[in-house]
Amino acid sequence: MPVPRIDIFALSERLMAMDDAAWARHANPLSVYSRVSILPLMTLAVWSHLWLGWGALAPVALVLIWTWWNPRAFGPPATTDSWAARGTFGERVFLNRAKVPIPPHHAQWGQNPDPGLRGGRCSVGLRGVAAGTRSDTVRSQPDGRRKTLVL
Repeated sequence: MPVPRIDIFALSERLMAMDDAAWARHANPLSVYSRVSILPLMTLAVWSHLWLGWGALAPVALVLIWTWWNPRAFGPPATTDSWAARGTFGERVFLNRAKVPIPPHHAQWGQNPDPGLRGGRCSVGLRGVAAGTRSDTVRSQPDGRRKTLVL
C-alpha cells in the first residue's frame, strides 16, 4: 500500500490563508526583509525550553503569529521593481504550479535526476550548522586536525 504524499507547500499555503491583498502587501520589501527574522526567532523560542520549560510555548506561539501576520503587516509597495517583490511573485508562481505548470526551461533548475540527492545540498549545509562549522570549508584530517579549504 503506497504512503500518502503530503504537499507541505500546499499545507502551508492553506494555513497562511493569503488572498490577493495579502500577496500585494507581502511584495513590500519590508515584509520580505523582516521575514528573515523568523528562523532565528523560532530557533531561540524552541531553545528557550531549556530555561522556560513548557513556558517556551508562549514564544513559539508569538513567532507563529508573527509568521502569519508578517505578510499583512506592511502596505503594498510603491513599485514592484525590487528583487523582494519579484521573489514573492516567484513564490506565487511556484505555489500555483499545479494549475499553471512551470515552463520546462525553468522547471529543470528545480529538478534533480537522482531522487536520492534531492535536498542533499541543504542537508550538507545543515550538518555543518549543527556541528558549528561550515562543512564546505572545513574538513577533518586523518590525524584529527582541521584544514580550511580555499574555495
